[in-house]
Amino acid sequence: MLLSQLTYLVALAKERHFARAAQACFVSQPALSAAISKLENEFRVPIVKRSNRFIGFTPEGERIVRWAQRVLADHDALVDDVKAMREGLSGRLRLGAMPTTLSSISLVTRPFCEENPLVGVSIRSMSSAGIHRSLAAFQIDAGLTYLDNEPLGNVRSRPLYRERYVLLTSSRDGPFSGRETLTWAEAAELPLCLLSPEMQNRRIIDEAFRRAGAAPEPVVETDSVSALWAHVREGLWSAVMSHAWLYPHPVPEGMRAIPLVEPEVGRTIGLVVANRDPEPLLVRAFLDTVGGIDVEGRLAGRHPADPPARVPRQRGGAEGR
Repeated sequence: MLLSQLTYLVALAKERHFARAAQACFVSQPALSAAISKLENEFRVPIVKRSNRFIGFTPEGERIVRWAQRVLADHDALVDDVKAMREGLSGRLRLGAMPTTLSSISLVTRPFCEENPLVGVSIRSMSSAGIHRSLAAFQIDAGLTYLDNEPLGNVRSRPLYRERYVLLTSSRDGPFSGRETLTWAEAAELPLCLLSPEMQNRRIIDEAFRRAGAAPEPVVETDSVSALWAHVREGLWSAVMSHAWLYPHPVPEGMRAIPLVEPEVGRTIGLVVANRDPEPLLVRAFLDTVGGIDVEGRLAGRHPADPPARVPRQRGGAEGR
């Protein structure tokens, strides 16, 4: 069994197509198929369901794919570990982040990059389910997701901040002009833009509306928080937003961010990594950096009900964390 054979198998699992998998591995399709056939001969079980096209793996094949993903991930971690001993920490940290966390993710990536200048960071916007699948398949190193809403699987987690919710709406004269808070039931009566139903943030919001005895019918649904923001700026719609999104984005002129109450709703956002031993050096370094950052404190004052944010202290010439 060769690492190249496992690489081809994992590529097929990712692409779900023989030609695309071969292209991703820079080999011909017959070469990829031959390598997988050799694995089948070695294990003495069929790995791929037989057809004129890829239709999936056998149960034995699914198990072999999971082991192949782990073997390749451990091989890469070993190479990085030895290289770090010789040259210092380098490589690329792969992060998956839910759309609602993208506005605040720089609070953890900037300090990490400052402390590890030879390391690059790749960030992918993903659903919470996609983060868990990608961690299990060793396609990302860490994810930013909810910690206390839906099952997490075989991961280790570290909380970062409590996500709270505001209604971004017009500040012009209207039934809610001058209000300091708004109930979820009242918000449900407005023309709303919301995230798509398959996203965990939307499921949290829908549950809050149900608890308030309301059932809004959103006019616009999207998987992009930026698209929500763009529609709210037009002045025709309102949107339920995470307060963390207000960290880099000023509230548009003519708009207000009003805290939502009755019920009070919040969810914990945190970092999740695969439960691996030994732990990859990049992951350990990232966890060490994140452990020294007060993300909750940095977001203080972004929620309209909060007191003004405190001025962060400087540490080592870098922005306070």
